[in-house]
Amino acid sequence: MKKYFLHNGTESSGPFNLEELKDKKITKNAPVWFEGMENWKTAGEIPELESVFVIIPPPISSFMAIPPKQELDVKNEVKEERKIFGLSIKTFFIILGSLALLVIIGVLNTIEENRSQELKLRNYKTEVENHKYELKQKELLDQKKQEEEEEKARAENIKKERKLTVTNRILEIKNRIAAYSDSTEVAKRKLGDASSFKILRSASEKKEQISILQKQIINYKTQKDELEKESEELKLELEKIN
Repeated sequence: MKKYFLHNGTESSGPFNLEELKDKKITKNAPVWFEGMENWKTAGEIPELESVFVIIPPPISSFMAIPPKQELDVKNEVKEERKIFGLSIKTFFIILGSLALLVIIGVLNTIEENRSQELKLRNYKTEVENHKYELKQKELLDQKKQEEEEEKARAENIKKERKLTVTNRILEIKNRIAAYSDSTEVAKRKLGDASSFKILRSASEKKEQISILQKQIINYKTQKDELEKESEELKLELEKIN
C-alpha cells in the first residue's frame, strides 16, 4: 500500500495512507509526495487522491455583491472593451462612416470628372469633325463654283465662236446672193439676146440655148432662195445669241 507525505511549506510529515489523509482534510493544492515520484506534486495532480479532498465553498459575499474595486475593474473592462483604437465605439463608427463617406464622395467625384473629361473629348472630336465637314463642304462649293465658272466661260466662248461663225456665214450668204443676182441678170440679158437676135444657127440650137439660159436663171433663183432662207434662219439664231 502506498504511503504519502505532506508538506506544509516549512516541513514534511507522514507517511500516511488514504484513510489517514482523509483525516488530514487536505485540499487539491496540498503538496504531496510518495515513493517513486521525482518531485512533489499537488494533490489535485494525483488521481487516486480525489476521494480525500476537502471541498471548501467560496465565501457568500463573493456571490452577493461585487466589491467596489472589482466592480470598478469590471466597468473599466467594459469601457475598455467598448473602445477601438483608443476611441469609443460611437466615435469610431462616426469616424469610420465619415471616412467611408469621404471615400464615396471621392469616387463619385472621380467618376464625374472622368465623365466630364470624356464629354469634353467627345465634344472636341465632334467640333473637329464638324470643322472638317464644313471645310469639305466649302471645298465642294468652291469646286462647284469654279466648274460653273469654267462651264460659263466655255459656253461664252462657244457662243462667241458660234456668233462669229453665224455672222461670217451671213456675210458669205449675202455675197453669194449678190453673185447669184448678178449671174441672174447676166443670164436674163443673154436670154433676151438669144430670143431677139438672129444669129447663124438653127432653130434647134436657138431653142437649146434659150433652154439652157432659162435653166440657169431658174437654178440661180433656187440657190438664191435657199441662201435667203438660210440667212433668215441665221439672223434669228444671231438674235437669240445676242
